[in-house]
Amino acid sequence: MAGHHTSVAQPHRACPKRPARVRSVGNDEGVIDPAVHDYIDKISPEYRPLFDRVHGLIIDSHPDVTVVISYQVPTYKVDDRRLYLGVWQHGISLYGWGKDRNDDFASRHPDLVTGKGTIQLRPDDAADIDDEELLGLIRGALSA
Repeated sequence: MAGHHTSVAQPHRACPKRPARVRSVGNDEGVIDPAVHDYIDKISPEYRPLFDRVHGLIIDSHPDVTVVISYQVPTYKVDDRRLYLGVWQHGISLYGWGKDRNDDFASRHPDLVTGKGTIQLRPDDAADIDDEELLGLIRGALSA
């Protein structure tokens, strides 16, 4: 198609301009669409550490993940599973985890559930949640 530009997803790679937690790790089978790096670069410094933390946990726990932009936010795809990670005015939001696939995270933190399949985390909320608990939510959402 003349004049049609398609971005090409790149294998997980380190990027010297990004903090270490955003560096993609694993077996290089997963890919990150360049549009995701653009999204990450535009995140407010106030919420970037929280985004980097969750992004890093997803990449570390699923090195074969494909990350694209869908619904205007980074979307992590493993087989037919999806987890959406977006930034909102007070923190980050996680979508797509499903009631039966959240490792009981939603029942332990009902005040963070704002809608059907949506968790909103402010930096202060996330400070009280350890990585293992977030990994339970991530694994529940993305593992078969």
